[in-house]
Amino acid sequence: MTAAMRFAELLTRPTVAERAGSMPGDDVVTPADVVMDRAFTLAAPPEAVWPWIVQLGKRRAGWYFPAVVEKVVPPPRRGLRRIDPGHQQLSAGDVVPDWGGADATFTVVEVAPARHLLYASTRGHTHLTWCLGLTRVDGTGTRMHLRLRLAPVRHRFAAQHLGGLVDQLTIIGLAAGLRERVLAGGDTARA
Repeated sequence: MTAAMRFAELLTRPTVAERAGSMPGDDVVTPADVVMDRAFTLAAPPEAVWPWIVQLGKRRAGWYFPAVVEKVVPPPRRGLRRIDPGHQQLSAGDVVPDWGGADATFTVVEVAPARHLLYASTRGHTHLTWCLGLTRVDGTGTRMHLRLRLAPVRHRFAAQHLGGLVDQLTIIGLAAGLRERVLAGGDTARA
């Protein structure tokens, strides 16, 4: 592992307790062949982070990357830099398009405002859950813990290492983009 990869992993490394702890969705895909945990801390309470999380998604607010990265993304594909009231409602059973392919989608399994959002999906023969959990830390901050569970996975090594690298980079981008948006208070226009 290169020094850059080790540094990148540190940016979104969950604690031992986070990895060992249970999350919503752990019982949906079980046993999981691959589990990817990522986590990072934001300097805002869960109630301020939640509106950004609930509006994530293709044909919704997009995916958040920092401004420096979004400069190379075509304007219509950049993530929103404001809270959109039209994207604040999600309910169990809602389907959200995903970038994982033309027909890739996530189905909302559970919504617990300011606590967690759980999605499920099937890609080919592989079932997956993706949980985005929010926990208050230090009174005013938020620890965001993301867990992706997959099974069955035919090529576990490739999924864990190549898929893990892609997941790591996307979550690093999400963390940086989310920090910019949360700190700006959601008052900036679409970049």
